[in-house]
Amino acid sequence: MPAYMIFIRKNPVVDATAFAAYGAANRANAAVFVERYGIKPLAVYGAAEAFEGDTPDGIILLEFPTADAARAWYDSPEYQAAIPDRHRAAQYRAILFEGLTPR
Repeated sequence: MPAYMIFIRKNPVVDATAFAAYGAANRANAAVFVERYGIKPLAVYGAAEAFEGDTPDGIILLEFPTADAARAWYDSPEYQAAIPDRHRAAQYRAILFEGLTPR
C-alpha cells in the first residue's frame, strides 16, 4: 500500500543558511533515497491555497511504496543528519499517512 509523507512549513524561513544546507543534503542523497526507500517527490513548495484554516508557508508531499519504507527513510542516518537544519530553518509538521491499495 502506498504511503505519503507531508511536510507543512508553518511559517516563513527564519534561517536561510540552514534551509540551504537542508536542501543541499537532500539533493546530495537523492539517488540513495530513491534506490533504498523508493521515495518519489509529488509536490515541493508549489502554490497553496487553504480552503479551511491558515495557508501554510510551504508544503512537500512525498510518496513511498509502503509506510515502512517512509519510516526507514525518515530514520536513515542521511535524513536524520539533515533534520537539525530543517528545524533551525522554520517550524514544520511532518505527517505519515497511508494511501489506498492500487487496483
